[in-house]
Amino acid sequence: MNKIKFTFNLFLAFFISQTLNAQQWNGLTYYGNMSSAMGYLIDTNSTTIKTFTYTGSGNNGYSTHMMPGGDIWRSVSTTNTLSGGGMTGRIQKWSYNNVLLWDYIYSSSTYCLHHDHCPLPNGNVLVISYDVKTATDATNAGCSSSIIVWAEKILELKPVGTNSAVVVWQWNVWDHLVQNVNSTAGNYATSIVNNPQLLNINYSIQKDWMHMNGIDYNPILDQIIVSSHNLNEWYVIDHSTTTAQAALHTGGNAGKGGDFLYRWGNPPAYQATGTKILDVTHDAHWIPEGSPNAGYMVGVNNKGISVGPKTTIDQITSPRVGLNYTVTTGQAYTPATFTLRHTSTGYTSNMGSSDQFPNGNQLVCLATVGTIYEINSAGTTLWSKSTGGTTPQSHRYTTCYINNPAPAQPSISIAGSDLVSTTGVTYQWYLNGDLLAGASNQTYTPSQSGVYVVRVTDSNGCVYAYSSGYVFALSTGIDALSIKNSIYVFPNPSTGLVNINAGVLGNENYNVIITDMFGKILLNDKNVNAVDMSELSNGLYLVTITSESGLTVTKKITLAK
Repeated sequence: MNKIKFTFNLFLAFFISQTLNAQQWNGLTYYGNMSSAMGYLIDTNSTTIKTFTYTGSGNNGYSTHMMPGGDIWRSVSTTNTLSGGGMTGRIQKWSYNNVLLWDYIYSSSTYCLHHDHCPLPNGNVLVISYDVKTATDATNAGCSSSIIVWAEKILELKPVGTNSAVVVWQWNVWDHLVQNVNSTAGNYATSIVNNPQLLNINYSIQKDWMHMNGIDYNPILDQIIVSSHNLNEWYVIDHSTTTAQAALHTGGNAGKGGDFLYRWGNPPAYQATGTKILDVTHDAHWIPEGSPNAGYMVGVNNKGISVGPKTTIDQITSPRVGLNYTVTTGQAYTPATFTLRHTSTGYTSNMGSSDQFPNGNQLVCLATVGTIYEINSAGTTLWSKSTGGTTPQSHRYTTCYINNPAPAQPSISIAGSDLVSTTGVTYQWYLNGDLLAGASNQTYTPSQSGVYVVRVTDSNGCVYAYSSGYVFALSTGIDALSIKNSIYVFPNPSTGLVNINAGVLGNENYNVIITDMFGKILLNDKNVNAVDMSELSNGLYLVTITSESGLTVTKKITLAK
């Protein structure tokens, strides 16, 4: 499965992966066809175990995701002012026993839910929505064409009652644009390739511009990945930001606000040298823990092989270091091509999904063909099912997962020199997105600063649940807000000489980087308490201080000579 809280029976996963690699991954597969108000759970013999009837509540939209205990999040096709492929406008939550728990519509002439969604550990749900911009908006943003643009936004919805929601977090791509056409616009930059963290508004611009379609959440990194049909890319975004920070170029655990932390699939989209690998893509996600290649990014590459054509499932290893991703200025993000590829048994011109299982098998859904099939690690087809319609996505769940609700999301507190998790059955600690080997107790004594996450399991060993990240500073054990408040730059505004008080980060070696608002590095020094900015033009700049243990704090400063 490709969504959060991936579950598996630990003993069964080990047994199968070691001794029964050629066999199917045991579980029940859910699918529902578009233009239908039905959903089905089938076993590995294609026997229907349960039928879900949504009559009177709208036809299936794009995706359905089952949660531990059997609850279902379902996108629904409704009547919308905006119209286009993958449009939904509505999302529901159902119990396993077919009781409608929540029914929410988010649709107007300027926004509309579409395509995929992703449930979160805290009970909320991430959704993708169009964000309509006028031709004037586009021109003001440096667009070379005066056209209406359907931009994109990602919302985290907290269900309220049976039919309401609160937007508790939001990211808008319109806050992260770059262009080299209109020098008077605020997002102007002379170089597109030197600003890969931003999206070039003049690349392949059209009304339905990006056409995002897949979304996944990584609870260990607190990051989101989305796929873009029209721009042939996957994007990684920091979810640890506040909504205000998500509109900026600084803030969050990765220190980059809502800018792209990573992108892959189409280097020409940011004027980098390299080959376009993705050619229409869907269902970008991370391979979850417990499966081979855990942490790889994977997605459907609809025209992965152009001759034929044939759809492929492509996996990549990203250049992640901690909570960020490395890139050489002026070059494309690595890898230059896919790390692993499965060439499917057919071609789906749109939509589609894949799951990666603990025994090395994969489940592939060819949407427009209406075929779901399972292969082993050698690529041998073990099972196939014809759905008789268009099936945008399909996912398999163990019965242990379906029958057992998730444990409460754990939280981390500090007691003396120890980090302490709330109670679970088993524990695993992580630092800056990496597993800490042997850190499997309820408490952990940190040896370095950074962002810590703890994972717990339920009493049945079925379900993983992950905490939110806890920002810890080794020197003091204080939290992120206290770290930020201990650091200041002055005077502000400045006429050129800027003094730096590194606060608690000054107890370690630290780097000081001055960037403009597009992330271009202008000054870079180490362990300094002042920098001279007198050679720079008047304007707003970012001062980023990073300790050797990875903690990062960014401050804004205005230069007014």
